[in-house]
Amino acid sequence: MHRSPHSPPPSAPSPASPDSRTEIAIVGGGLAGGLIALALRKRHPEMNVMLIEGQDVLGGNHRWSWFDTDLDAAGTELLAPFRKSEWQGYDVHFPAYSRKLPSIYRSLTSEDFDAALRRELSQQSIHTRRDVASLDSSGVTLTNGTRISARTVIDCRGPGPSKHLTGGWQVFMGRLTRTDRPHGVQKPVIMDARVDQHDAYRFVYVLPLGANELFVEDTYYQDDPVLDRSALSGRLDQYHAQHGWHGEILGGETGILPVITGGDFAAFQAENRIQGVGRAGARGGFVHPLTSYTIPFAVETALAIAEDAELPGEQLAALLETQARRHWARTKFYRSLGSILFGAAEPGERYRVFERFYRLDEMLIERFYAGKSRFAEKARVLIGKPPVSVIKALGALAGTGAPLNAHKETIG
Repeated sequence: MHRSPHSPPPSAPSPASPDSRTEIAIVGGGLAGGLIALALRKRHPEMNVMLIEGQDVLGGNHRWSWFDTDLDAAGTELLAPFRKSEWQGYDVHFPAYSRKLPSIYRSLTSEDFDAALRRELSQQSIHTRRDVASLDSSGVTLTNGTRISARTVIDCRGPGPSKHLTGGWQVFMGRLTRTDRPHGVQKPVIMDARVDQHDAYRFVYVLPLGANELFVEDTYYQDDPVLDRSALSGRLDQYHAQHGWHGEILGGETGILPVITGGDFAAFQAENRIQGVGRAGARGGFVHPLTSYTIPFAVETALAIAEDAELPGEQLAALLETQARRHWARTKFYRSLGSILFGAAEPGERYRVFERFYRLDEMLIERFYAGKSRFAEKARVLIGKPPVSVIKALGALAGTGAPLNAHKETIG
C-alpha cells in the first residue's frame, strides 16, 4: 500500500560544476529525501539545498497511499503541491466477511512526485543521474570525482539488509492496466484476502484510477524474502480474469520490504552511521515496522528537519538519531504484533489476524496505520478471542526471529 507503476521519461543530467558548495546536501531522491527538500524550500526559500539522486527521476517506481487523518494541517500542506488520487471510502474482503469503511483515502505515484518537485524546487536544487561514491560530514563525493561540499549532509538512501533486525518480509507485485471496457470498481479495495494464501498472508490491493484504469497489487507476508516474478504475474493474470478485467498493461512494480519484529536498534544505527551525517527515511529507521507504511513518518521527519535546518550538521545528525530511537520505542507494539503474526500463526492462517483486526473501530484502524495507536486501542487489539494460540503467541514474543539480511528475486 505504497507505490507506483509509472516511470517518467529519462531526464538529462542536471548541470553541475566540477566542484560545488551547498548548505544542505540530501543524498537520495526518494520519498524521504524529496519531502525534506520540499519542506526546506517552503520554510527556508533562501537556503541553498541540493537533492542528489542516482536515477533519472525522483521517487523511483513507487506508489504511496495514506488516510486523510494520518497527517495534521502542516503535513497536509506539505503534500498540497502533489497531484493525488482520492476516494471517499474503501472496502476490505475476507473469507468470513466484507466491510465498507468511509475514510478518505489518498494515493500518490512517483511520476507525480517527481513532476511536483521539479515545479516546486529550484533548478539548481535537483541533481539526478549523480552516483555517489562516498559521503561524510562535510560533503559528498560523486563517482565521477566531483566533490560537493556541504554544511549538513542527510543520507536518505534506502537501507541495505541488516543482521541486527529480525522479522519477515512483505513481497509484492503491482500492475497498472487500461481495461478494454469500464471495470466498474468505484472504491479502493485495501485488502482482498479471499484468494489462495500460498503459505503466506496473501491479499490483493485494488485502486480504481479511472473508469478504464486499474492498479492491482498482489502482496504476501511471508517468511522468505523471495519474489517469484513468474508465479506472481500468473496469479495477477488469474485475478484479473476472475473479475473480467482485460486490456493493455501499462506498467508495473515489484518489491521486497522487511517486516520488522525486533532486533538491536542501537547496532542497526551503528551499522549505518557515518559520523556527523544525518539519516532519514528507512535508512534512519523511520518506517512502520508491520505495514511498511511511510508517508506519515516521512512527512513528520521532513517538517522536523526544516524546523532545525540551521543547526550545525553534526547536531542535526544527533537529533535525528535521537528521534529514530524514540520512533523505535514508540513502535514496539507493532513489532510485537509482527512477532505473533510470523511466529504464532501458520502461514496459510495468518489472514485470520487481519480478519479480526478489520472488525474493529474505523479510527482505531487508521491510527494503527499511522503508528499512533492509543493505549486503549492497543488493548482492544489484544482483547478478545485470539486468532492464534496463546501459547504460541507467548513463545513468539519470547523468541528472537530471523535476521533481515538477505533477499532475492526469481524469474520462475
